[in-house]
Amino acid sequence: MMLVLILSGILVEAQSTMDEKDEKIARQVQELLDKMTLAEKVGQTNLYNGTWEFTGPVPADDNSQEKAELIKNGGVGGMLNVLTAKGTREAQKLAVENSRLGIPLIFGYDVIHGYRTMLPVPLAQAASWDPEVARKGAEVAAREAAASGLHWTFSPMIDISRDARWGRIMESAGEDAFLTSVMTKAWVEGYQGEDLSAVHTIAACAKHFAAYGFAEGGRDYNTVQISDQTLYNVVLPPFKVAADAGVATFMNAFNELNGVPANGSEFLQRDILKGKWGFDGFVVSDWGSIGEMITHGFAANDKDAARKAMRAGSDMDMEARAYEKHLEALVSSGELDEKILDDAVRRILTIKFKLGLFEDPYRYCDEQRESESIGTTENLAVAREAGRKSIVLLKNDKGLLPLPKDVKSIAVIGQLANSKDVPLGSWRAQAVTNSAVSVLEGIESAVSSDTEVTFAKGYTLTTGRRTFIHELTIVPEDETGFDEAIAVAKSAEVTVLVLGEDCFQTGEGRSQTDIQLKGSQLALFRELMKVNQNIVVVLMNGRPLAIPELAAEAPALVETWFAGSQAGHSIADVLFGKYNPSGKLPVSFPYHVGQEPLYYDRKSTGRPQTNATDDGLVFWSHYTDAPNEALYPFGYGLSYANFAYDQLKLSKSDNGVTVSVSITNTSSLDGIETVQVYVHDVVASWTQPTKRLVAYKQVELKAGSTYTVEFELTEQELGFYHQGYEFYAEDGTFVVMVGGNSRDVLKKSIDLSF
Repeated sequence: MMLVLILSGILVEAQSTMDEKDEKIARQVQELLDKMTLAEKVGQTNLYNGTWEFTGPVPADDNSQEKAELIKNGGVGGMLNVLTAKGTREAQKLAVENSRLGIPLIFGYDVIHGYRTMLPVPLAQAASWDPEVARKGAEVAAREAAASGLHWTFSPMIDISRDARWGRIMESAGEDAFLTSVMTKAWVEGYQGEDLSAVHTIAACAKHFAAYGFAEGGRDYNTVQISDQTLYNVVLPPFKVAADAGVATFMNAFNELNGVPANGSEFLQRDILKGKWGFDGFVVSDWGSIGEMITHGFAANDKDAARKAMRAGSDMDMEARAYEKHLEALVSSGELDEKILDDAVRRILTIKFKLGLFEDPYRYCDEQRESESIGTTENLAVAREAGRKSIVLLKNDKGLLPLPKDVKSIAVIGQLANSKDVPLGSWRAQAVTNSAVSVLEGIESAVSSDTEVTFAKGYTLTTGRRTFIHELTIVPEDETGFDEAIAVAKSAEVTVLVLGEDCFQTGEGRSQTDIQLKGSQLALFRELMKVNQNIVVVLMNGRPLAIPELAAEAPALVETWFAGSQAGHSIADVLFGKYNPSGKLPVSFPYHVGQEPLYYDRKSTGRPQTNATDDGLVFWSHYTDAPNEALYPFGYGLSYANFAYDQLKLSKSDNGVTVSVSITNTSSLDGIETVQVYVHDVVASWTQPTKRLVAYKQVELKAGSTYTVEFELTEQELGFYHQGYEFYAEDGTFVVMVGGNSRDVLKKSIDLSF
């Protein structure tokens, strides 16, 4: 019975509206599929890592020789980590000019926030709250990657993450489903453009499906335990947006969900993705994750894993080699229906046709275009603009910022301040080591010729091999550089102190239990404050940090994340007022790691707070040694301008409610404000968060001006997914909140019927 359901589901999945071009591709795919042997079909489901330099001879080791023969015989559908226009051309020749049917390979790579030109890391891009930052950045990344012969990126990563301990939070858009959905659509559109066959676009991959960001304890690859309510309303919405935006591929998650590893989940892949959402692209496993179902205790061996993964809807196997070894036998024996395999192959071939690879397998392998498209002045300009829009001003006491260009003297302090590598971030693709503009360089280029800029290292944060695959050693408290830093700060008019993390403290496999400043950074800050009160602390990090001391004591605090190739210029643009900061936090910053996971859209609980008149009562949901609230809440971010909210009005409309609010720029500077709308469904069949983001608008306000912002909230914004994955809004009272962050809001209630 289960097999019948799967096969009928496949037929339903195939019944989608297609335009003329899609119909032509569908006919071409079917014609090719009819010619393929069983072995050739299996070959299309295999994705392998490039293990040698394809521009040279195949190494004598067995693995490379074996892969070369597989490619020649049509036994490989795609490869990852094969790079350059020349290298991909040579690899493509092996498949096209040797295999019986000449089916081209698809080349994939982790182009996460740029290829050669590094954009800010994804979490930073989300801090812009500007989908154009994501779209333009993805366009740059796609243009450079495609010029190097690549067809496919394993991005965007749209896992919701509420836990700052999780290293891959830097690769996400943060803790909120709505903001992540907005950025998701922009990333997909940026990578794929309007025509996937255009030589400057690449296929995107929505990952990791699903709930990978909810790893217990924030420990990467760990078990996930979440409710259906959280799955439906927090985890899945960005993935549905990706599917609706036409994303070419999905990637499975490493984790299990409800006791079933994602690769083996018919619920996720057949019922939701390819069923309810009508997704017509293909699904790829993460590295070796089909084989990991054995370790999970879900599959008995590789053969069992291959059968369960293919039945569940995993179309392509990345480096587990389970499909290569077992699919043919499984189909031949009748353990796996060939129609299931045909569906997977049809999906893979369709994307290859859409990329134009059958029309010209070498269309992306143009060395001249490669030399002209990578690291261009135009691409660097996009990176600089993205960097400054991603910066969040957290504190600015006494108007210390912006700094005047003609300031007499500036002390620039910190190992991170002089780093040309850390700003590139983790998951840096083909970025050139030490190619970023450092903070020191950015400041030096921004000040007048009369300004004296001096540098002192002050602290050493990490030692060891600074690569994606190696762990760093955190240097314990070491004050050997303090004296020089103190002397430099003492004689300067202003001190810019750069603190935070090495970029390889965050990323895949880099979870931490301690998210405070490491080493001697905080101790140095305290010593510098004794000799110079004009300290601007610049934070460089890929996750929320627990920084209550800095929040309390630093006069000015600027969150810059890992801002990419042009980091120093982007940061200087903000420090000296060339750009008025407009970023808002996409994640909550805690007082202490013990608050994690920490997120704004939490439930009330039965005991949300004590009775304010009864001092000393303990029987309510709280910590006895730290606040419940975030140090800096989701959506928070200051400007050099000041904005006042007033006159919140709600009125019923045919579709829901019209919300209007007045925003006044009470300062003498123009600025951009992100007006945020949150709602609370007071009584519901599934209890709702005390607030959740449902809309926002960025408005540019001239100094002294007032602007009225309107929002239309419909059932789409006011409803939620119920049991059975049904979406609708319930009648009742809604609290609507509007403000510049999730904490400081105006609020009003309204009763609505749907």
